[in-house]
Amino acid sequence: MVRLWGPAALRFVRVATLDDPTALRPDVHIFTRTRLPWVEVTGAPQFEVYYDMPTLWPAESLARRRAILGDG
Repeated sequence: MVRLWGPAALRFVRVATLDDPTALRPDVHIFTRTRLPWVEVTGAPQFEVYYDMPTLWPAESLARRRAILGDG
């Protein structure tokens, strides 16, 4: 999934819906606890559930998210 930032909105786009889904690599793999045993997850940090955004996201992305969602 890819986040798209706008002046007043935050939207998500599923990578598989893009013309070339191979053009974007994941930054993290989330909810790996429920993956099927034969699914191999490599190339990015893995988290069984979600992850701590303040630890992984750049400060400017966190600020943009706060501004859009109005939570700070």
